[in-house]
Amino acid sequence: MGSAGMTAAQAAPRLGLRTAVVEQNRIGGDCLWTGCVPSKALLAAARAAHGMRHADRFGLEPVAPQIDTAKVWARVRAVQEEIAATSDSAEQFEEAGVEVVAGAARLVSGTSVAVDGRVLEARHVLLCTGSRPATPPVDGLAEAGFLTSETLFRLERAPRSVAVLGGGPIAVEMAQALVRLGVEVTLLEMAQRILGNDDPELADRLAAILRSEGVDVRTGVRVERASVDADGRKRLHAGEESWEAEELLVAAGRAPNVEGLGLEEVGVAVGPKGVVIDDRLRTSVKTVWAAGDVAGRFLFTHSAGYEAVRAVRNAFFPGSSSDAFVVPWTTFTDPQLAHVGLTGAQARGRHGEDAVEVHRLELADSDRARAEAATEGAIVVVTADGAIVGAHVLAPGAGELIGELTLAIERGLDLHELAGVVHVYPTFASDLQRLAAGAAYARAGRFAFLGRGSAR
Repeated sequence: MGSAGMTAAQAAPRLGLRTAVVEQNRIGGDCLWTGCVPSKALLAAARAAHGMRHADRFGLEPVAPQIDTAKVWARVRAVQEEIAATSDSAEQFEEAGVEVVAGAARLVSGTSVAVDGRVLEARHVLLCTGSRPATPPVDGLAEAGFLTSETLFRLERAPRSVAVLGGGPIAVEMAQALVRLGVEVTLLEMAQRILGNDDPELADRLAAILRSEGVDVRTGVRVERASVDADGRKRLHAGEESWEAEELLVAAGRAPNVEGLGLEEVGVAVGPKGVVIDDRLRTSVKTVWAAGDVAGRFLFTHSAGYEAVRAVRNAFFPGSSSDAFVVPWTTFTDPQLAHVGLTGAQARGRHGEDAVEVHRLELADSDRARAEAATEGAIVVVTADGAIVGAHVLAPGAGELIGELTLAIERGLDLHELAGVVHVYPTFASDLQRLAAGAAYARAGRFAFLGRGSAR
């Protein structure tokens, strides 16, 4: 009953299906207890502290915030408990006709699930067991002890210093949040840049912002071992270099939860990324389906829920949801970094150099960004033969803006079609319209010029 399971449990009864959901831990899964909710609550506190320090950007007197991280962590837990008691409560699902079964589930056949001595029989089974933080092969790491996203929010207060192992969204978000709350932060990434799936130039700009705020960002670092000093401080080693901190935070990827489910015994194929599925989300056993992190395709709350509904529909209404879909993602730093589709380099590799154009609008030229003192960023749209195939945004609220661009890619829209939609001014969305209009005018001008030339 994480993001995928809860969404499926909400959808299935509306389709007239008798539904049971098995949960061995807490309803809400990773998103509520170790992921989206606590991390965003922590980021909100960190953003408020940062705003106080830099109030002079708005003509106000800056002040040094008095930070008690125990109170911040308590507020994070309060937000979680409020959601657990309302939106994610078992009672809500039971009132909708879903049977909520507590315990550990195991497949005994393609249509039978054993839960602590009881056997549930069904026409179809949907696997939504999610994922957990992966542990990198670093000598001495287990002995030194470390935090992950699953244990960070169980603390009573923040450590005084943290060395973060990883450079993906979780690592980067927590690095910025912690440093803004007064924690000394070092971030170590094995690749040559953080956020390797994002637009390289925008990722580098975000790295520069993190460094300006005090995060010691180190890239191209292959951590080989961990140790504990005589005074109890922990240390990560890479060649001749080492970095010490009170705590280590490991944010180096995810591993699917496939153990103990009886998958191999009933013939469900499992690969290195998780349960193997086809384009309809069906496993190698025709009555067993999988959605979300356990299937290893897109490790996001929003895609897990989307996949779960598609799986339910395909199970009972075959072929209704087999087409491909576009998944956006956002790193919720300040500013946010969001993307969907292809980068410029990826588009050129797929569509050819001559077909691809990369359109850019700097936030330094945005009225809304100037008003909010948030000019560090850009909107980048990638087109192939005029159609939008990728978009990348470094801006406040980029996660909100990326939805429109995802729809454009999903519907195969040309960039000029966005220019023809009225957007509210002043918003970052109106900057997107301005970018689209500029590209449309330039394209029309080129075609007009070519037309006159050919007439001659």
